[in-house]
Amino acid sequence: MTKTISSNWQNSILICRKCSKRLGGGFGPDGKKPLAKALRKHLGLRKGRKAAAGIIEVGCLGVCPKGAVTLVNGSASREWLLVRPRTDLATLAEELGLN
Repeated sequence: MTKTISSNWQNSILICRKCSKRLGGGFGPDGKKPLAKALRKHLGLRKGRKAAAGIIEVGCLGVCPKGAVTLVNGSASREWLLVRPRTDLATLAEELGLN
């Protein structure tokens, strides 16, 4: 028997934890935060299922780009993004449909 649990997510974003760790930050106003944390803070999102969108760090996605983080938008999962450090978070959020 399975049980369902609801969430408030309008979208889900998967970010490669291994890529983020290898870069050691590079995002946010100070350029020192991992992509997931910087994007969550930029959008004012909380963690967990009660947030408006899910920004989740996952295991290795297998792309392993040099100098970038792999990101998958759940609503457009056929096209993966390679996000370089110092990318404008407002532009990225708009491209992901998170505004």
